[in-house]
Amino acid sequence: MATMNMVQALNSAMDVMLQRDPDVLLFGEDVGFFGGVFRCTEGLQQRYGDQRVFDAPIAEGGLIAVAIGMGAYGLRPIIECQFADYIYPAFDQIVSEAARLRHRSGGEFNSPITIRSPYGGGIFGGQTHSQSPEGLFTHVCGVKTVIPSNPYDAKGLLISAVEDDDPVLFFEPKRLYSGPFDGHHDRPMRPWTDQPGSDVPIEHYTVPLGKAAVVRPGADLTVLAYGTMVHVALTAAEEMDIDAEILDLRTLLPVDIETIEESVKKTGRCLIVHEATRTGGYGAELSALVQERCFHHLEAPIQRVTGWDTPYPHTFEWHYFPGPRRVGEGMKRVMAG
Repeated sequence: MATMNMVQALNSAMDVMLQRDPDVLLFGEDVGFFGGVFRCTEGLQQRYGDQRVFDAPIAEGGLIAVAIGMGAYGLRPIIECQFADYIYPAFDQIVSEAARLRHRSGGEFNSPITIRSPYGGGIFGGQTHSQSPEGLFTHVCGVKTVIPSNPYDAKGLLISAVEDDDPVLFFEPKRLYSGPFDGHHDRPMRPWTDQPGSDVPIEHYTVPLGKAAVVRPGADLTVLAYGTMVHVALTAAEEMDIDAEILDLRTLLPVDIETIEESVKKTGRCLIVHEATRTGGYGAELSALVQERCFHHLEAPIQRVTGWDTPYPHTFEWHYFPGPRRVGEGMKRVMAG
């Protein structure tokens, strides 16, 4: 067991899998010699050589196309798209090829590829380095979507993703790389040291895909969150003194609907929080699922706190970012309903 931040935990996961399985390889933009723009792959090329860990051109469509071919021939590639904002050129390859390969080949081929990409805001990245495109991929059957919120889950989920026989989108909240973020941007940053989830085994272990975690038990309100918003929701509940039960979804597709249903039926109220834009966001799907399964248990309308329907602003970052004040106001609305 070691204390790790999220960067170290992700690095450890890839290290474990490269050592454990000779069919695993890693490539992408600046992942080799440079060790990744956020240093998540630092030292791996030196350890495993430039045939298994190598840099690739800035051509996201090409990265995924090559990975699909590798996967069809039995390899398990891990690909890094440097920012989720730049995954769009690979959209057709992910949706039309990787996600459909098992189905269109009648199970003869599959696509065991893992696509890692830093996502989300909170670092003054502006509109081209802060986007949260997870809702675009949760609409696609055949591809799984995973978002961790702490180092322990990051390593275990990434190992599960690499071992999975289907393509996995693995979005990494870059605001959490060095420490948890409660949404108070004007306070000093906290490191992961002594924070829940920072004790990470150095050896192989897995966190199952499709299983949510109850990170804060409560009786009055269920909050559905993932990634950075888990920490913001925890802060908002504490500051508002509301007995909220907070669920970290961890995997968006497949979603752990059983845990969600159990929690909402217990509390009778539900708040959904995510950083992505509101219209067509993943929160709308969660709201529909809760409405369909828990209608007769709901004591108030389901509420959402999300990003705004605008490009992610640089100057007004903290007006866009769903911080603890906005999340707290959402909790108040649900409790008053």
